[in-house]
Amino acid sequence: VQVVESGGGLVQAGGSLRLSCAASERTFGRYAMGWFRQAPGKEREFVAGITWNYGTAYYADSVKGRFTISRDIAKNTVYLQMNNLNPEDTAVYHCAAVVRPTTLLREPNEYSYWGQGTQVTVSS
Repeated sequence: VQVVESGGGLVQAGGSLRLSCAASERTFGRYAMGWFRQAPGKEREFVAGITWNYGTAYYADSVKGRFTISRDIAKNTVYLQMNNLNPEDTAVYHCAAVVRPTTLLREPNEYSYWGQGTQVTVSS
């Protein structure tokens, strides 16, 4: 499956952005999806995930209450709504996919397919 992110940009602290991840696979509903981010000089970190079967969302503590992951199976798309952004959220955000995992996945090496990423910059 190919995944392509969009929706990044420059926003002031306290603002909002919505990222989209479009998947090429028609059986999109079989895939668990995740959002990761990577800031310069830092490792790629988990942001949010959504399970393939029930669409259950789960989050990193750093974004809980501010970010919301959702999916539209009919559109083969997963979203990341980001509210109350702060400069520490600045990073390249990547979408990732894996087929039918049995657990909640938070590590990059647990995902099989990756997009190129979209830049999110939050100014203070």
